[in-house]
Amino acid sequence: MRIEPVVGIQPTILQWARESLGMSVEDVALKLKRSPEEILAWESGAASPTYVQLEALAYNVFKRPLAVFFLPKPPEETTPTQEFRTLPDTDLENLHADTYLKIRRAQAYQLTLKELFEGRNPSNHGLWREIRLTTEKPVDEQAQVIRLALGISLEQQTAWKTAEVALKVWREVIEQAGIFVFKASFKQKEISGFCLRDAEFPVIYLNNSTTKTRQIFSLLHEVAHLLFNLNGISKIDENYVQQLPSWERRIEQFCNRIAAEVLIPSQDFAAQIHGFPRNAEAVPDHLFAAVAGRYGVSRETILRRLLDLGRVGKRFYEQKAKLWASQKSESGGGNWYASQKTYLSDRFAHEVLRRYYRNQLSVEQAADFLGIKTRNFAGLEQQILQGSTA
Repeated sequence: MRIEPVVGIQPTILQWARESLGMSVEDVALKLKRSPEEILAWESGAASPTYVQLEALAYNVFKRPLAVFFLPKPPEETTPTQEFRTLPDTDLENLHADTYLKIRRAQAYQLTLKELFEGRNPSNHGLWREIRLTTEKPVDEQAQVIRLALGISLEQQTAWKTAEVALKVWREVIEQAGIFVFKASFKQKEISGFCLRDAEFPVIYLNNSTTKTRQIFSLLHEVAHLLFNLNGISKIDENYVQQLPSWERRIEQFCNRIAAEVLIPSQDFAAQIHGFPRNAEAVPDHLFAAVAGRYGVSRETILRRLLDLGRVGKRFYEQKAKLWASQKSESGGGNWYASQKTYLSDRFAHEVLRRYYRNQLSVEQAADFLGIKTRNFAGLEQQILQGSTA
């Protein structure tokens, strides 16, 4: 009977599944509309959930296969606390369940990529293999090497008309260099993105809830993590960097500088701000916007460069950044298929379709790889074939 308690569940598995998402007993109780005492009883072995309750736990709360809960002991898994050292311990300990699920999804994509491409990256020149960053060499020299490897000239960059176009092109060239870029809307809004290193299939995951200019900077910041051979996770507010241990703080600051230098080469930037007063706090906002538009970045990124040059003060920078953040507004599209296509790595999505057309994948398998239901496959297929989006 499905209303009877399920026999054979290991209580330690229930506790592990909850803790692997950073959830409290109260969080689980709230989602299931049960009491915390009942959840604790399940985890202690004093009671067991019914089959219906176990299904709700597995599929709706923990997002895990039902069979996991009948294992003799919790499976071995790496946790964000073990894998990511680019956030302070307190931030890692307080990651939302949704962020844990995004990381798990990215890990699943890496496994799928290995299967799709038969264990070998389709790029002839893996950026993460050919370039290794070091804090011992000048930032501008290493940033120039990255730009050359990606094949983006300053003339090309300044010809882009919108931040959407800029994000699209940066994403395309980074994927051509063998790094797969996925996106999703994070419920934990302060997370800007993360990356997972791998010998063949490194992955970057961006928070699509942020502005296009923020995503561009986050994309280059995570590329820098991978070129240090690090898993990385980053927040929008950079104040967290000051809470890191000295080595991790140095790495994060260096990744920020690399991303900024790739996007805004120092020599050209010096020419653009040549007419600015020494104290750039007197510069009107529209001039910051004009320089930002040249590179397809945010005004805050320009202001950060000026802060690093000692041309504005920290208090002025923080006040302006907060003001501009409150002004940001990007309308989202209402096309579900377009959104799903945007979330997927373009190279990954086209490989799924290629194998489907060659009858190497069934429609059910292809839909599963793309993370959608079979009934939505045709609509997403059409969207993918229409071309790349940012």
